[in-house]
Amino acid sequence: MRHLGYQWQVALCGVLALSNVPYSGAADSQLGLPPGFTSARTGGSHDFDYLVGAWTTQQRRLKSRDVGSSEWLEPPANRHCAVSYLDGRAIVEESRFPSKEPAGLFFYTFSPQTRQWSIYWLNGKTGQVDPPLVGGFAAGRGEFYAEDVDNGRPIKVRVTWTVADHNHARWEQAFSYDNRTWETNWISDFTRGDPATICSAPVPGG
Repeated sequence: MRHLGYQWQVALCGVLALSNVPYSGAADSQLGLPPGFTSARTGGSHDFDYLVGAWTTQQRRLKSRDVGSSEWLEPPANRHCAVSYLDGRAIVEESRFPSKEPAGLFFYTFSPQTRQWSIYWLNGKTGQVDPPLVGGFAAGRGEFYAEDVDNGRPIKVRVTWTVADHNHARWEQAFSYDNRTWETNWISDFTRGDPATICSAPVPGG
């Protein structure tokens, strides 16, 4: 992974500042939440230690959301490089397309006060940061939830991480449009790779 330029350093500082703002948990007071949705899930400060290093991701993305589609697109594998900061309490993961163009950045920040992780996505094209997903790991499975908007429609978002072993993990994203059911719309299977060929700069701890 290349070293973060000034604009990424500024973005990281902003995200770390946001991570100190308590999550409101407003959704928890609503009726008819989709199964499992919560802002109370917690974890540990080393939940994402496995992520540090270089990865390739085989991706499957639902062609159309919320229309009952079962047609999946399988784009070429992306490349990911993750670096740990602050003794593991902050991780920056850069995602690049097969063309080596940047797709964006993931920021993972851990709050010792709440024992929760917040995950932010910074879109490489728009420069916009999505609302944070909040949660943690238990028994090798991570669950993270947020409220967002999809094409102008309010949605609940669930992201899960399943760690098979040191070299393999799965990321899944699901949306709920009706506050009753989840539709999985994106799956990424992570396979650990060689930082020397995947990353543009040495990855500490990778």
